[in-house]
Amino acid sequence: MKFGRNGVRSAIISGLLAVSAVSVTLLPPVTVQAASEVKAVVNGQAITSGDVASRVAFLRLQHRSGNLNKTALDQLVEEALKRQEIARVGASVSTSDVDAAFARFAASNKMDTKRMAMILDKSGVGVSHFKSFIAVQMSWPRLLSARYGSSGQMSKQDIISRMAESKEKPSTTEYFLKQIIFVIPESKRKSITGKRKAEAEASRKSFPGCEEAMQFARNYHDVSIRDLGRILEPQLPAEWKPLIEKASNGTTGTRVTDKGVEYLAICKSRTVSDDLAAEMVFRAEDIGKDKKKEDEDPNDKKYLDDLRSKAQIIYR
Repeated sequence: MKFGRNGVRSAIISGLLAVSAVSVTLLPPVTVQAASEVKAVVNGQAITSGDVASRVAFLRLQHRSGNLNKTALDQLVEEALKRQEIARVGASVSTSDVDAAFARFAASNKMDTKRMAMILDKSGVGVSHFKSFIAVQMSWPRLLSARYGSSGQMSKQDIISRMAESKEKPSTTEYFLKQIIFVIPESKRKSITGKRKAEAEASRKSFPGCEEAMQFARNYHDVSIRDLGRILEPQLPAEWKPLIEKASNGTTGTRVTDKGVEYLAICKSRTVSDDLAAEMVFRAEDIGKDKKKEDEDPNDKKYLDDLRSKAQIIYR
């Protein structure tokens, strides 16, 4: 997915829809632009002509045709209903997670976040509108899962049936991981990234092990330790898998992310063959066989129709 000389027209939507779900505090609704008219009100929340204009610009980037103003308003009403429900049940994403998704999208197109923001602003979409869209896209699947159960989760009977077919329970590697982050403030990203990367690489040689990780971090400036807990091999993010496979002395190589320079400490690893491991292996196999299984959850429309039936929606 790459950008051409004329900006984001051919790439923007596929990257967004791949954003994965997390949880905490939803971004506020899209910013109201000056001199905007109210086009609709959803349970007291206004959708303005400025919001519609931003979404129309977004639709144009997707090469959408037809009555774009109507499509934009319909999408924004739907997102308002989703956002309100996400906030009500506390299933929303954090600002930092949305920022991270935005940074990953920019990096996948060989840009930094400032360059991406400039392109979005120039196209008429705007960063706040784009991030608000990301927030809903990330949060809504979590809400569907909480209400209806994960559509991707296998039942115990499914696992038993699959094990009967394969004659044995599959095994996988279980990791207990900590993430070591040499933090780089956004304002200093260009000036100190190389220095921080060298510092992080050098620190791997003296990493004392997971039990002493917090004490280890105190020896460095702006180093954060995150306990990732138990992660099975099929659950590993794609960007970490090759690094874990090549890990030495209990740590992986480093990688530069939106937060800074990071590496993982492998606290413990072992081969497991419990039901969760079996489910993860079977699910990984299914995803590899048929990507069509990732299509829209049928409960999406059901939930949205329920919200719409109870909502007060006024069009102006």
